[in-house]
Amino acid sequence: MVMDSQIQLIKVEETNPTQLVSYGNAVLNKTEKLVSTLVTPTETSYNLSITRDGLDLKVFAVGPKALMKEIPQLSLNSTQMEIDLIQISENNNGSAAVAFMSYSNMENMLKPSFFNITDQYTVKTMMSTVVSATLPKTNDTRLTKPVNFTMKHIKETDPNGTLSCVYWNNTEWVVDGCYLVQTNSTHTVCSCVHLSTFALIMQTKPSAETSNLDLLNTVLVSVGLVFLSLTLLTFAVCRRHLRMNNTPRINLCISLLLAHLIFLLTQKFIHYIQPLEMLCAVLAGVLHFLFLSAFVWMLIEAVLLFISVKNLTKIRSKQKEVLGWKWLIIIGYVIPLVVVGVSVGLFPGGYGSEQCWIKTERDFVWSFLGPVCAILTINSIIFIAAIFTLRSALARLNRDYSQIKQIKILVFKILVQSAILGCPWILGFFINDSQVLEMVFIFLNSQQGTFIFLVYCVLNQEVRQQYRKWMSSCFVSKR
Repeated sequence: MVMDSQIQLIKVEETNPTQLVSYGNAVLNKTEKLVSTLVTPTETSYNLSITRDGLDLKVFAVGPKALMKEIPQLSLNSTQMEIDLIQISENNNGSAAVAFMSYSNMENMLKPSFFNITDQYTVKTMMSTVVSATLPKTNDTRLTKPVNFTMKHIKETDPNGTLSCVYWNNTEWVVDGCYLVQTNSTHTVCSCVHLSTFALIMQTKPSAETSNLDLLNTVLVSVGLVFLSLTLLTFAVCRRHLRMNNTPRINLCISLLLAHLIFLLTQKFIHYIQPLEMLCAVLAGVLHFLFLSAFVWMLIEAVLLFISVKNLTKIRSKQKEVLGWKWLIIIGYVIPLVVVGVSVGLFPGGYGSEQCWIKTERDFVWSFLGPVCAILTINSIIFIAAIFTLRSALARLNRDYSQIKQIKILVFKILVQSAILGCPWILGFFINDSQVLEMVFIFLNSQQGTFIFLVYCVLNQEVRQQYRKWMSSCFVSKR
């Protein structure tokens, strides 16, 4: 029964670091209690081996009449342990027992990122299976000689990386009392002056490709933020000259501006934010809310457009008749807030991945992708219906042609806007460690503000006229 509970804990899904540490310690404690029940007194010696999913266990015990002249070596899977059980038994009236355990899935809980090092900008990789060694039912557990572990590498080593022999100290991996004896391309020998839970961790500097990708992301997001700011500034200054209701578009830009700004700052200081679990989770929730809000505003804009197309009246007056800007504000921000609230209620630990974003376990990422896909689907239906409505209006030819032309242009612009916002996230489904697709995703996602500026400012005749007036005023004032 104890073993079954331990196996269930080994299979636990990824959650926040505090819970992972708690689960990992629970596994270690339960396993040690199990081992203690397996050790029985003996006059000579005996071996006991147990293999279960995720755990391999070996117990070796000696008694007063054991004929043992050489230091025993215990082997489990890809790790060997050499311990001076002869001297330990002599310090315990001729009897001693050692337990050697190997956990195949423990690195999912006691992560290499828990390695306590001063340089936070290194990438930490688990290079061996996690093993434990104890002296159950042994009164004097002092070691007369260091214990040696020969660990097989489970991943290819980086020639420029640094290998460390570490042990688990309740909440983190530390190196105190452990040191590396020798290493080659496949195995490393570690020596420790105490028994505990051990592993081999490699530290590497981020690759040049990763650094270049981070630099590219920073530059592109910064450019997008500049154009989002210019778009908002244009809407604010030109609001009296624009014939359309810009409430949805302004709030869409505000949501994107805040989302990309918080994302940029989060990634820039990720090494300082990551250890602060609550802050990391809160930032992920805020980003979830802001990106969802942008899509909701896009949906509101499409719905208002369809109403205008259907009635073929002045866009501004009709939108005021349908819903005022205050109601639009409530709808635009309450819907994403409800989605985030429900997501938190269903899976409280779903926020705060290694990049301070939504976690992928338990399909929690669909709390974002689900609403996005639903909005894009509804928008597609709205656009198809709007196009058919426009065709019908053009066929009658009894409406103001300029009004129809204006709405056609607006339909095109909002269709482009939907593609700009939706395509990058759809592309995110197919990245799968492809650096080319990741670069395309970064470019499209970061340049949403640039595209919006081009569509609604540069390609808008009214705005261009205002730009010309400003430029003329500037030249005249300089003269």
